[in-house]
Amino acid sequence: MLTAAYTGESTITLIEAHPTPPAPGQVQIRVAYVGLCGTDLHILHGSMDARVETPLVFGHEMSGTIAAVGDGVDAWSAGDAVTVMPLAWDGTCPACRAGNEHICQNLDFIGIDSPGALQAYWNVPADVLVALPDGIALDAAALVEPVAVAVHDVRRAELAPGERAVVIGGGPIGVLIATVARSFGAEVAVIELDANRRGLIAGLGFTTIDPRETDQVAWVEAWTGGAGADAVFEVSGAAAAVLGATSLAKVRGTVVVVAIHPKPREIDLQRVFWRELRILGARVYQRADFETAVELIADGTIPSASLISKIVPLAETRAAFDDLEGGRAMKVLVDVRAGQETDA
Repeated sequence: MLTAAYTGESTITLIEAHPTPPAPGQVQIRVAYVGLCGTDLHILHGSMDARVETPLVFGHEMSGTIAAVGDGVDAWSAGDAVTVMPLAWDGTCPACRAGNEHICQNLDFIGIDSPGALQAYWNVPADVLVALPDGIALDAAALVEPVAVAVHDVRRAELAPGERAVVIGGGPIGVLIATVARSFGAEVAVIELDANRRGLIAGLGFTTIDPRETDQVAWVEAWTGGAGADAVFEVSGAAAAVLGATSLAKVRGTVVVVAIHPKPREIDLQRVFWRELRILGARVYQRADFETAVELIADGTIPSASLISKIVPLAETRAAFDDLEGGRAMKVLVDVRAGQETDA
């Protein structure tokens, strides 16, 4: 089989490998689709070189079907449609003992800290599997992981029906946060610089703001009757967005930091103090978030067809990143099955 691996210096190499049978407690997945995301871009740029071992077969947003099960695996069978919650925790660290296994202090994020899904056959522990319901398309199911991110982010904000939320950054995660927040009953506005993205987001029924043409603080004040937003999600990763996020939140409002920031950012602590704001991190997700994500995709709440810009074969993985980085695509999926020379 062929795999796509990060080999350092912004290089992705196709490497031939041979599938191995699943070990006891593992399942072997025949991978169908893998979504590419901002974290994968950080890997490609070398920003995570201190963490990853090369060559790294990466990818953690995926869908597929079980090809084989290892000894001791009774709850799954060949042919089951699945996705993976790519978190393996140790169960012994202080975070795990406090019930926060998803942010284990020794977390193995599968696809970053260990091999990921950009391979035709992928062996994973059975306990990271999440079942997909009958009828869900496997391309749409590759969005479950990023939708789970959005569900977790919205739950962290404790948004209630009728409240108002501002999403800063209209990339894939920003759009998913907006969609999930709306499904939870909130009113949502999205701040985005790119005109093409604003057009897509507006087509999904959201109000969009170009902060270069509209005073975002004044707009949010008018939209909320002078109160400010109940929740602000910083998804852009831009320093200016972090500095301005606190100015959009109401008294005792919440700012949720979603983007990965590679270095410390300035923040307006005077505003945090004056309005008694909450600033929350939102890193990954819990199993309940994954289960909700599956439901939202299966019932059509998530506009999967509108978000998937293109599907490419494994050999075009590197070029797909160029499209993502250039803003020419919202979500790109890799069809791992396309172009495979061998079958297990």
